[in-house]
Amino acid sequence: MAQSYRSIITGTGSYIPPNKVSNSDFLDRNFLNADGSPFDKTNEEIIQKFEEITGIKERRYAADDVLASDMAAEAGEKALNDAGLDYEELDYIIVGHNFGDVRADIPASDMVPSLASRVKQKLEIENPNCVAYDLPFGCPGWTQGIIQSNYYLQSGDASSCLVIGAETLSRICDPNDRDSMIYADGAGATVLESKKTNEDIGILSHAARTDAKEEAYFLRMEPPFDPESAKAPLYMHMDGRKLYQYALTNVPDLVKTSLEKADLNFEDVHKVLIHQANAKMDDAILQRLGKLYGKESVPENIMPMTISWLGNTSVATVPTLLDLILRGQMDGHQIQSGDAIVLSSVGAGMNINSVVYKAP
Repeated sequence: MAQSYRSIITGTGSYIPPNKVSNSDFLDRNFLNADGSPFDKTNEEIIQKFEEITGIKERRYAADDVLASDMAAEAGEKALNDAGLDYEELDYIIVGHNFGDVRADIPASDMVPSLASRVKQKLEIENPNCVAYDLPFGCPGWTQGIIQSNYYLQSGDASSCLVIGAETLSRICDPNDRDSMIYADGAGATVLESKKTNEDIGILSHAARTDAKEEAYFLRMEPPFDPESAKAPLYMHMDGRKLYQYALTNVPDLVKTSLEKADLNFEDVHKVLIHQANAKMDDAILQRLGKLYGKESVPENIMPMTISWLGNTSVATVPTLLDLILRGQMDGHQIQSGDAIVLSSVGAGMNINSVVYKAP
């Protein structure tokens, strides 16, 4: 095999907020239907059913004085230090997010300047050739940043990229919507560097898709369920059932496409790191992926999960999970040289992507 530029992960980092919020903290919430009417079930029943379906027992919220860009910068700093990379040699900073910096007291998007520029400033990088930009692509934003970085690195245009996913979903969800229990805050970061080699390592392939007919508004910004008590004119809402069915129908096929591009089979995959918004949905996606390869069951340890204690951190989910595994903080899960892993996400847009990576 002739030598070519390959995109290698050389450093990872994450920021997990210290504030733990358990399901019991929602017992005093005034949960409402979309039309503002109350539920005919108690909060205890609502929360119990929620936990059974999603697998979420607790989540993390950022401190009131911490913004998404603050978390992004800290995760990015950890990733750069892990890679041992001189900050001034960095070619790109790509930050995936959906709402920019959202203050705790005023839940409104702040995207000017971009989060990537804010991160570059916080990291005190002076090099003007370090290009910083944002990537709002729904929950798959970090994964899409990995895909874009791969193009830069393989072309020889760049030698290093820092890709970050950061979000404070807790500040943009409707407190009267029971789905607000899903969302959480956090940041994850990854450094990729180019390496000229004849080895079949690094990013092997990717696949992505956007469905934007009725699917475009499965996740959307809408007026609050209770306008009288709301802090913002618009909050994030979703059609949970439609989103579930969309993901179950389309994610397995896209992951299979990415594996076929890498000339790999399902048996070759060591770990599947998938965006986590619903534990039952993720398990169903994995089982359906296995069936595409004629498997009646899948390995129990193939899909590490953090949703039970971190909730849905949107773009931060997959890079945080990767960081925890590589730092030995996920019991029973390791990634070693030669292991092939899948990084996949689904979210607002509706967007799906999948990256196949082989550890060097």
